[in-house]
This record gives sequence, structure tokens and C-alpha cells, in this order.
Amino acid sequence: MSIALVRNPGDGPEFRYYRSAIEQVVSDAETNGAVTVMRLTVGRADAPPLHSHSREDESWVVLAGRVRFWIGAASLDECYVRDAEPGAYVYGPRSVPHTFQAITPTAEVLVINNPGAIEGYFHSIGPADARSDAEHTDILTQYGVTLLDTPPPASPL
Repeated sequence: MSIALVRNPGDGPEFRYYRSAIEQVVSDAETNGAVTVMRLTVGRADAPPLHSHSREDESWVVLAGRVRFWIGAASLDECYVRDAEPGAYVYGPRSVPHTFQAITPTAEVLVINNPGAIEGYFHSIGPADARSDAEHTDILTQYGVTLLDTPPPASPL
């Protein structure tokens, strides 16, 4: 059932996805499948591999720190690269390859997916000491996500 709501930082339930702390700001269930919104606190080593979604558009709002985005090609070397500072909005339509990485020690980002079913993937992975996305391609495929290249290097930028 869709409901109207106001959710301040810290009001949503928290969960872990690999090393990232995630707040479920708005869930798929709360919006009748229309959207999911998650607040991520990420470090440089938390970047996902370059990937694409076949089922949802994805947007990001940088709340704190600086974040580098790679968008638009099947390899990191060919992507459009742009840095985003606090207040920036980034849009990634479905099927467009993308990844992002904190370029400050940590960054806080709102991640918005329309429609919202992808949140099930994040909840199913849970906490781990290091990312291991390639080990979860079967689950990613269930959610329409295709891995295209490695994550950006975790070394200081």
C-alpha cells in the first residue's frame, strides 16, 4: 500500500550490504513498488563493479563527501567520468552502464530506484568484509543486473 510519509535521516531501518551501512529510507512495499530509496554511507573500497539495470532507472543525490561517477559505456576506460559534490543529482536510465565511488574517505548518498524491487537484492546479500559481486551473478540476474567491468580501483584518487 502506498502511503505519504516524511522520513528524516535515521528514521528508516538500517541494514548492512557488504561493508556499507544502509538506511532504508523508503521501501518498495511502502510505495506499492513505485520506488525504493536508500541512504548509503560508502568508502572508496565500496564501489560496485560497472553494471547496468534492465528493469529500473537509478538516481543518486550526494549528501556529503564527493563521489565520482562512470556512466555510459561497457568498460570503465570508455565511460563518461564526472565528479559530484554535495547537493549534486545524477540520473542513470535503465540499460545505461554505470558505477560510482567515494573520492573522499567516505560519502553519503541517496540512491533512488524506480521501480523499487531491486532493494531485495541488497537485503539478500547482507554484510561481508569485502565486496564479492561476481559471486552473486545468479542473484543479480534475478534482478535484471548485468556486470560489465570491474569496480574502479580502491586506491586513493
